[in-house]
Amino acid sequence: MNIGVSLLQRRSMSLNYKILLLLALCICNAESADPLGQFCNTDTNIGSGSQISANIDRLLAELVSKTPSNGFIATSYGKNQYRVFGLAQCRGDVSRTDCSSCIQDAAKQIRQRCPNQADARIWYDFCFLRYNTKSFIGEIDTYNGILYGNVESVTDPDTFNKELGTLIDQIRAQAVETRNEGLGKGKTKLSTFVTLYALVQCTRDLAPVDCAQCLAIAVGNFENFCKDRKGCRVLYSSCYVRYELYPFFFPLDSKPNDTLADTVMAILP
Repeated sequence: MNIGVSLLQRRSMSLNYKILLLLALCICNAESADPLGQFCNTDTNIGSGSQISANIDRLLAELVSKTPSNGFIATSYGKNQYRVFGLAQCRGDVSRTDCSSCIQDAAKQIRQRCPNQADARIWYDFCFLRYNTKSFIGEIDTYNGILYGNVESVTDPDTFNKELGTLIDQIRAQAVETRNEGLGKGKTKLSTFVTLYALVQCTRDLAPVDCAQCLAIAVGNFENFCKDRKGCRVLYSSCYVRYELYPFFFPLDSKPNDTLADTVMAILP
C-alpha cells in the first residue's frame, strides 16, 4: 500500500521522459495484492471488444497457467496485426506457490489498471508481467521503470558505498552466468549487528551481455536517486536491482522487526 503526495514533475526534452516524485509511506508486505507500480501506454489505446483485447485475455490465461512451472515465460498469441506478445517472470528466489499467486494477481490487476492499452506492464515484489502488440522479447527496455529509495541515510557513507559497490559487482557477475538464469543475490556484514542484502535479476529472454548492460543502467540510478540511502530498488522492464539493511530475499535470515519504512518513490515513464 502506498500513501503519498506529488513532490516534483518535470519533462526532459532530451530524454523525452518525465519524473514524478512521491513521498510515500510504504508497507512492504509480500502478501499484498497491491503492485509496486504499472505502466499503461496511452499511445496504444484499443477498444474493449476488439480482437486485440480478446487476444490479450487469452495470452494472460497462458501466462498465468505456464509461468509457475519454471518461473518464466515469453510467448505470443494471435496472428498478423492482432498478435500480442507477452512475458511473465517471478523473482528467482520465490516458491512456485508464491510465483503462481503473484502472476494471478498481476494478470488481474493489469487488465483493471490498463483496460484499453495494448502496451502495458506491471511490477510486483515477487513478479513482473507485460504485453505488447510489438515484439520486445530479447530486447533491453529501460525506458519505463520505478525507483524506491529509503529516506533515511547511512551514518558512514564512505564505508557503506564501498561495501555496497563490492557486493553489487559480485551479484551482477552471478546474474550474467547462464546457469543462474539472470539472478544474483548476496549479503555482507557491515558490523556485528548490521548486514547489507542485495539482489539483482534480469528477465531470462536477455543475452548475458544485454543483462549486464541493463543492470549497469539500473545501478547507475543509485548515485542520483539513492545516494547514501539505507535502501533502494530500481525496477525496469528488463531488470531489477535492490539493496536493503534487512533480509528481503529467500531464504530469510530472520523476519524484519519493522516492515514499515519511509520511502521516496520515482516513476520513470
